[in-house]
Amino acid sequence: QVQLAESGGRSVQAGSSLRLSCKASEASDPPVRRIAMAWFRQTPGKEREFVAAISRLSRTEDYLDDVRGRFTISRNNDFNLLFLQMNGLKSEDTALYYCAAAKDNQVRASASGYSYWGHGTQVTVFS
Repeated sequence: QVQLAESGGRSVQAGSSLRLSCKASEASDPPVRRIAMAWFRQTPGKEREFVAAISRLSRTEDYLDDVRGRFTISRNNDFNLLFLQMNGLKSEDTALYYCAAAKDNQVRASASGYSYWGHGTQVTVFS
């Protein structure tokens, strides 16, 4: 089992920057350092949307086209941490952001490719 806990979400003005963090449990099985991780987001009434994903050694990254160039995903395997740096935030980025972990090192853009999920952290961007 992999337990995930997101933090860093809050209300910010459009154009601002925000960094989300996700802490994986120390006793994760499989070890977090061996698996791909990702960020998704969801708004009420809509399906969970892929935002970004990263392979275990950060060699492969993938992004939703709408956030490419504004958001950066990164990880620190020494501390079981995943990050999402969000710059140039827009009102349409408002959502509940989820951290996810796969069972392998495959970077996927589909929610079905991830087996472990956090409870989410709310990001609200106002004009």
